[in-house]
Amino acid sequence: MSTGVDGFIETTGLSKVYASGEVELAALRDVTLSVARGRLVGVTGASGSGKSTLMNLLGGLDTPSSGTIRVAGRLISDLNKRELALYRRNTIGMIFQSFNLVNAYTALENVAFPLLFADVAKKQRRERAAELLKTVGLESRVDHRPTELSGGEQQRVAIARALVNEPEILLADEPTGNLDSKTSRQIMEILSNLNRRGGLTIVMISHEQALLREFAHEVIALQDGAVVTREALR
Repeated sequence: MSTGVDGFIETTGLSKVYASGEVELAALRDVTLSVARGRLVGVTGASGSGKSTLMNLLGGLDTPSSGTIRVAGRLISDLNKRELALYRRNTIGMIFQSFNLVNAYTALENVAFPLLFADVAKKQRRERAAELLKTVGLESRVDHRPTELSGGEQQRVAIARALVNEPEILLADEPTGNLDSKTSRQIMEILSNLNRRGGLTIVMISHEQALLREFAHEVIALQDGAVVTREALR
């Protein structure tokens, strides 16, 4: 991982402090890093190391206490609420360990749902969702609801949904955390293909060290809110 000025995603002195009464907790401390466009970067560390805080800041779900975030040269850390909402909708796709699907919706409806907020016509929403479900190997499951799908299939739906707005960056927070080893590998292969073939920039939190070392370009390790190691793998 580089720390120069040519990064697609850059943080400088990024910190996040949470206050509870008179007690302050530094969840992230002075993190400076750079991720080049088209890279798959793993982030690892023990619980409480700051991984999810970093992901939330990069995704515009939270704002830093100090420091800056730039994406493609744009200062994300200074955006107002409306601008952050547009950034999340147009630039970022997010997937989580818990899938976060709507049980009342079919796979197709879950994937198409974000396009409602982008004023995309119903026919185009359905076509785009069907295309993405095919990309993740679920073209035969478009009419199934989450309760009718396996955990791996639900995560594939969540990946397709995260891609529906054609984001430039995919942020993945423990996407294999609830899956068995075989299914975890299948999900990693899907993410790797999206990165290699589509040029999608991916930042992924995971405890799966072996999978990260096999698929990621580089791995960042966090401890107590700070970067402790950076390892380029390929």
